[in-house]
Amino acid sequence: MFDGVHRGHQALIAELARGARAAGATALAATFDPLPIQALAPGAPPSALSDAAERAMLLRRAGADAVVVFRFDERFAALGPDEFIDRIRGAGEVRRIVVGPDFHFGHRQEGDVETLRARGARDGFTVEVVRPVERGGAVISSTRIRNLLRAGDVADAADLLGRPYAVRGTVVHGSKRGRALGFPTINLALPRERLLPRDGIYAMWIEMGEGRFAAAASLGVRPTFGGGERVLE
Repeated sequence: MFDGVHRGHQALIAELARGARAAGATALAATFDPLPIQALAPGAPPSALSDAAERAMLLRRAGADAVVVFRFDERFAALGPDEFIDRIRGAGEVRRIVVGPDFHFGHRQEGDVETLRARGARDGFTVEVVRPVERGGAVISSTRIRNLLRAGDVADAADLLGRPYAVRGTVVHGSKRGRALGFPTINLALPRERLLPRDGIYAMWIEMGEGRFAAAASLGVRPTFGGGERVLE
């Protein structure tokens, strides 16, 4: 599903793009919206590293010519492996599918790489498996990045992502205490499912329109003012 589009995902997309260029084909990446955990366990703690628009942008930046976004819901989750492959093939003529070694798909993850290869032998497409990318002696994964962010280790998370972790939000009105002190702040409203780092003060960049500005961010419940809702400002 490419959540976060980390270095491992980028290597897979680079291989997809390389083969597509050589064959004169289109490199098409597929992802879900919402992410499976958001659809099947809506009350789960926030865990998303990216939304669908961000994933599409990052996948294209990694080398994909186009991105197809499948709507993930209970009906999609109930698809068997063959039905899942039919959905993928419905996005266009499939000549080659590139996946990781632990790729599973279909209802209860019943399909795997060998399932995909067997179907490819029947329907005329090949399957390429890309080795995982390691960093620091361990495989890069979205789960590993989530754990680093929850611990406040944004530097190591950025190393695995290949870029600083970023969030997008809507500027909303706050309590205006900073303005009264001569230091107005920007308050961001973020989707509930978006994973934020551990509470703290962070150096960051803000991108607004065409501008990019160095800034400091406070993430937490503002205990000086009695706590309350978690705020990013």
